[in-house]
Amino acid sequence: MNALRFRRIAITVAAAAVLPFALSACGDDGKKDSASASPSETATASSASQPSGSDGAPTTDGPFGPACASVPKDGAGSFDGMAKDPVATAASHNPALSTLVAAVKKAGLVDTLNNAQNITVFAPTNDAFAKIPKADLDKVLNDKATLTKILTYHVVGQKLTPMQLANGSFDTLAKSKLTTTGSGTTYKVNESANVVCGNVPTANATVYIIDTVLMPK
Repeated sequence: MNALRFRRIAITVAAAAVLPFALSACGDDGKKDSASASPSETATASSASQPSGSDGAPTTDGPFGPACASVPKDGAGSFDGMAKDPVATAASHNPALSTLVAAVKKAGLVDTLNNAQNITVFAPTNDAFAKIPKADLDKVLNDKATLTKILTYHVVGQKLTPMQLANGSFDTLAKSKLTTTGSGTTYKVNESANVVCGNVPTANATVYIIDTVLMPK
């Protein structure tokens, strides 16, 4: 009996000694507990999904603006598709720019725009042209000289980045200046036209789609 009792005591002591090590091993399976992560690790994980600049503002490396959501995801009218074509051809694939494309054709500017290098085009939407009374718009569309002056006023002879639009004044192909203001993803041209889809690349130009037709002074 004494021998049996001694054996049971020995087994109990051994189990008590091993138990803390077993629990320790179960608590460390090679994965960090989220509660034990350092503040910097937690901040890094949360910021990885937040595309923003160093100042916390949204980045504008690619197209931005509310109207960009209506651009097709694939095909010639998509951002990837437009990037392969010169600007007048690229615009012709966007249904929202059909009035502009018709005006460019009437003015005989298709080749001029397609053959230009490193330009910026402020492209009014169909809705922008619709703001002009129909009688006035028809008159302009049938006056090639006036139409050419208005359309070339929408073209700057250099590629402009969003950062340059923050507070800019630029010479246009119509030989008169336009101004830009704004920041982040919100910009205005001549304090009247809003950029509704900006920084759109084409083969030879950067396009900023606007909601109002610009008129040269």
